[in-house]
Amino acid sequence: MKVLLIGVGMQGKATLHDLVRSDMVTQILAADQDYDGLATHVSSWGYGDKVRTGPIDAGDPEAVDGMMAAFQPDIVIDLAPVPYHPIIAHTAVQHRAHYLNASYASPEMAGLAKKAADQNLVVLLEFGMDPGMDLVMLGEAVRGFDRVHGIISYGAGFPEEAAANNPIKYKITWTFDGVLRAYRRAARVIRDGQMFEISDRDMFRPEHMHVREIPSLGLLEAAPNGDALKYAELLGIPRGQLRDLGRYILRWPGHCAFWQTIVDLGLLDSEPVIVDGAPVNRRRYLAAALEPLLQYAADERDIAIVRIEVTGAKNGQQRRAVYQVIDKRDLETGFTAMQRTVGFTISIGALMIAAGQIDKRGLLSPLTDVPYGPYAAALKARGIGVTSETIALESTV
Repeated sequence: MKVLLIGVGMQGKATLHDLVRSDMVTQILAADQDYDGLATHVSSWGYGDKVRTGPIDAGDPEAVDGMMAAFQPDIVIDLAPVPYHPIIAHTAVQHRAHYLNASYASPEMAGLAKKAADQNLVVLLEFGMDPGMDLVMLGEAVRGFDRVHGIISYGAGFPEEAAANNPIKYKITWTFDGVLRAYRRAARVIRDGQMFEISDRDMFRPEHMHVREIPSLGLLEAAPNGDALKYAELLGIPRGQLRDLGRYILRWPGHCAFWQTIVDLGLLDSEPVIVDGAPVNRRRYLAAALEPLLQYAADERDIAIVRIEVTGAKNGQQRRAVYQVIDKRDLETGFTAMQRTVGFTISIGALMIAAGQIDKRGLLSPLTDVPYGPYAAALKARGIGVTSETIALESTV
């Protein structure tokens, strides 16, 4: 199997490392706009002839097409910036290559469904940590119920307590501009049977947050993270059946109040302000100013957590299922928990396609189309364990 990996940044480095170790992968072309940095990284790891490198402008359709025509990949893994995904995805399908990314599905991708199915190809979107790992776990949990009344999903990456040693108790394992864009994300949740639409300026307000105690970690703040209703719809769960539904990020206490203040001050707005006659994007300035101050030291670890809580009924008995992953940075390799959970997940997806473990074709979702058993086994082989438990509750229906 030949794999084209476009985008070898934080998460892409872990993906590349995982692909190199697979006997199913015969050759990898790793491509990035920062070619010098990529070439230095590949040389320092001693990956040998299995890995080729190349420069790419992922926003140039001709460059993307030319690279695929020359390399003829079987699978394309796209970890480039989100605006480039439609270009790369459509070109991959045109060249009869399977395609995966780790970002939220965009409307532009819907047009690939029929063409991919007709050509016996997989287009697998949202296959990172969150979204991705959480969706596979959620799909498995829901399949254990006859009727679902509640779904609460947590997905987060943040420093372990000893490394949360700055005023916002946070450090970077993703592009910080991407984090700040996610801090202006509208959401839909259901609480006590009532749906709430939360504007992109209000996700950190106290009325939309709650405190959650996670065993082994302690008390954390939970803030809404996007539209949870679309995933319930994909699972075929009627809105009126759900008492509670929400997707949430987790942070150490105090983080959310700080960022709500920043939002209220307009510092995450993308509209420019004029400084000394020059336009300045406020959010991008803030990201550039803070990013150097929010880096992990070599001996500090991050935490990645995905936790799925589903309540409902099975055979007339009320029950609660909890699936969870807690991972921490591997200090031996240096890969952060975020790199491992995102980068390894998308590599596992490519390998599952190659092995025939993902056998559906067309535009797929981790929620319904990625088998839980092989995926969980692949995570375990990489030192990432999924725990699960189902508890019978007292009341019956």
